[in-house]
Amino acid sequence: MSEETAMSEKTGAPANESVELDQGARTEVGDLQDMVDDLIVHLHEAKSVPLSSNAMVDREQFLEKLERIRVELPDELRAARWMVREREAFIARTNENAHEIVDRSRKEADELISNSNILAEAVEEANILVRRAEGEARRLRLETEDEIEKKLQRVEGLLSETINQVRTARDEFHQARPKPPDVPI
Repeated sequence: MSEETAMSEKTGAPANESVELDQGARTEVGDLQDMVDDLIVHLHEAKSVPLSSNAMVDREQFLEKLERIRVELPDELRAARWMVREREAFIARTNENAHEIVDRSRKEADELISNSNILAEAVEEANILVRRAEGEARRLRLETEDEIEKKLQRVEGLLSETINQVRTARDEFHQARPKPPDVPI
């Protein structure tokens, strides 16, 4: 089977027509756009059939351009579909990554809040313990001061008694002394 026959079966164009399509040389999207634009211009410039809205066009030339577009179009469509699938896959991966980041952020936030709550509870407990310790220290200080006051009063009482006894002993000592003799002068 010759290349020309294979082309004619693929395109549907007769093998003896002058349509030469090379499978290796694919046109770009811009070329396809140009071909479609040419067909539109060709239709606008075509002569009108009298008393109708139909136009007279060169069938061979018009079919040749349509066949060429049809041959080239599937590759472009496949490329476009591939790009759309890649874009959708990229968006899905990006959304999945975004969800993972949000989930991680939520977990970290919950942990930080939990840690913050634990810290707040620890600070509260520490403050309670400090207040209790301060209260206990104040109570002990007051009890100790009361005890010291009692001891000092007792010592003061003992010292007062001792002083009184010393005075009494001195008075008795002074009274027990003989009077000095009267010396004439």
